[in-house]
Amino acid sequence: MSDQCVFCGIVAGDVPSTRVAEDETTYAFMDINPASDGHLLVVPKRHSTDLVDIPAEDLSAVTLTAQRVARAAVHELGAGGVNLLNCCGATAWQSVFHFHLHVIPRYRDEAKDRLRLPWTPEVRGDDGTITELGKRICTALEG
Repeated sequence: MSDQCVFCGIVAGDVPSTRVAEDETTYAFMDINPASDGHLLVVPKRHSTDLVDIPAEDLSAVTLTAQRVARAAVHELGAGGVNLLNCCGATAWQSVFHFHLHVIPRYRDEAKDRLRLPWTPEVRGDDGTITELGKRICTALEG
């Protein structure tokens, strides 16, 4: 655990939170700056900075807990869907440097759902760039 990490403080019980679920590896709690009604966070109890840093077993456990709480949110809150969001690095909007998954229930009712897409998914990218970047990533994975 990190003495400076607010999420480590939440896991330790030193920082108040509204706990939703907990097991030996993960802790899920309500987000205090929610994008929608029922927005919560799932963290590993063991400190990891981000997606690049987290051990595979903790990532797997966090993902399974996120699925479990997402199911509960859909059924209990009547959400029409759920977004899972991870921000890895300051450039990607990470503001707390302890790996976490946002579980964001989604609703048609804008009074319950304040989240909007930051990009336009239907705008097609450049085929050459997509192919070139894909090849570079593939090569890095193979090397």
